[in-house]
Amino acid sequence: MSYHHELSYSRESRGISLSSRGIAADSPAARILVIEDDREMSAEIVSCLESSGYQVEAASDGTEGLGLALSGRFDLITLDRMLPGHNGLQIAHALRGAGLAMPILMLSALSELDERLAGLRAGGDDYVIKPFEPAELAVRVAVLLRRTALGESPPLLLRAGDLELDLVAREARRHGRTIELLPTEFKLLEFLMRNPGQLLSRRMIFEHVWGYHFDPGTNLIDVHVGKLRKKIDDAEKPSLIRTERGSGYILDAI
Repeated sequence: MSYHHELSYSRESRGISLSSRGIAADSPAARILVIEDDREMSAEIVSCLESSGYQVEAASDGTEGLGLALSGRFDLITLDRMLPGHNGLQIAHALRGAGLAMPILMLSALSELDERLAGLRAGGDDYVIKPFEPAELAVRVAVLLRRTALGESPPLLLRAGDLELDLVAREARRHGRTIELLPTEFKLLEFLMRNPGQLLSRRMIFEHVWGYHFDPGTNLIDVHVGKLRKKIDDAEKPSLIRTERGSGYILDAI
């Protein structure tokens, strides 16, 4: 499924409004530069970000993008890895070398661990693998801008007690044991670990992890929570994921 079709399905068929789900820009005046050589994808990214309240400008190759980025007038940059002129790694290196600290959100179909690490080491603050849901892009942009405003660095490792979630390697660890997670299991655990000790309703979990409107009759969440428990729990300790019957789930950071 192309990114264009995913966007149409998410915003129309699913009836999702980015602003109604709290994904509006933290600052309506935030300025974003989109560096992407695929014209169709660039247009979709621009549309997604503009609908979230941002001011957006686009560059179609690495040379143009680097020139605009070096002006220092953007609050955040979305940067494709594979570009004509200068590639994404070269642009990130150049910007950091020039002392520019605006967040850089890398976008790439290169999903291997070494590629993700290369993007982050070059100066990227986050890395999104193509294809992606537009709602996820909008959220990641909002989070990066909020952290910049608060002077925070984006965490690459989440911890809840003795459980670790490596956002770069895309794996979980407990007691030194690596836990292999399927993509949906990883997204579910990441959402829980970003909100430790908080009651997360089944609706909140469903719409965040699966990205569309909650069906009260589905047992999809319960099935995935059950599978996740089997992978991360310690047989000698209480389950990390606590069920609040009729309400949702809580991740206990013990």
